[in-house]
Amino acid sequence: MAESTSAPGRDLPGRDAPALPTFAVRALAFARACFDGPVNGAITLGCLALLWWLVPPFWDWAVTRATWNGNANACREAGGACWAFIREKFWFSIFGLYPYEQRWRPATMMTILVIMVVASTQRRFWGRGLLVAWAVAAPAMLVLMGGGVFGLDPVQTRLWGGLTITGVIAVYGLALGYPLAILLALGRRSDLTLVRWFCTAVIECVRGVPLISLLFMAAIMLPLFLPEGVTLDRLARVLVAYTLFTAAYMAEVIRGGLQAMPRGQYEAADALGLSYWKKMRLVILPQALTITIPSQVNTFIGLFKDTTLVVVIGVFDFFTTLRAALGDPNWLGFATEAYVFAAGVYFLLCFAMSQYSQRLERSLRPGAR
Repeated sequence: MAESTSAPGRDLPGRDAPALPTFAVRALAFARACFDGPVNGAITLGCLALLWWLVPPFWDWAVTRATWNGNANACREAGGACWAFIREKFWFSIFGLYPYEQRWRPATMMTILVIMVVASTQRRFWGRGLLVAWAVAAPAMLVLMGGGVFGLDPVQTRLWGGLTITGVIAVYGLALGYPLAILLALGRRSDLTLVRWFCTAVIECVRGVPLISLLFMAAIMLPLFLPEGVTLDRLARVLVAYTLFTAAYMAEVIRGGLQAMPRGQYEAADALGLSYWKKMRLVILPQALTITIPSQVNTFIGLFKDTTLVVVIGVFDFFTTLRAALGDPNWLGFATEAYVFAAGVYFLLCFAMSQYSQRLERSLRPGAR
């Protein structure tokens, strides 16, 4: 009989790591899943037929007969997509009406914003240092855009536009709204009656009206409640409305995570003698926020696309600047290209958020390394 490898004093033989499935194996498994049964097979064939019907004409229009350079006449003669229009209006869609000679400022601001967002997605940077970096970078970026100090020419916010303003509203709205959402979610589950009623009233009142109504209220009614001589910039009013809207919707998502926590987690934290805030910070919130990652990202994707609604009070976001570019008399008749380009940009940004949420969820899963 072979000697046992588990005998005391003997080392277990080494084993190779299990081989990861190759691309061919994964492709074969995917194909089998697509044709697993008559219903799945019929659906797969229908999807393939639909792609065969849609893709070739779109490819012919978007690539084969497309015009990448030239003017509107060249585009009309070719008969395909006029990407020359997008090329001509690209920087306008990014910066809006921001003065041409000062565009290095929003370009720098967007670069810093992207770096900060990317750094925030990396777990190795999570900590107080990142919070300090945001506390410094957030006002610095607004100062860089607005100017008026350090020798920078002042630029009114009505000239801000394009993808720059979309990024500002989305990122600043989430950064300001997320902590408020946590407080509202905790307040709605508080044992203090007045706190619970107040938080519930705020959440339900904000969620009970569309974002357009909040934007109109921020633009028209909010100045009426300010002291005489005090005014709020239009962009600031947009951020107030968008932050409240974000906080109300995110608060309900977070509250769902808090309610899903087993009662034993609360009792275990109480048994350790932790105060309320330590219990929430160290035990409850980390778990509640982790299990609600898909819902949080889904909500934020919807809120990100809602930034297009700021046009109702005269703020020109990315989509609105593209629509405004269609009014150029030298480039009439190319709305399809503008909408396809806008859809592509929004899809890429939303898809990136979705993929990151899946990766983050896997990395935070219990037992994951």
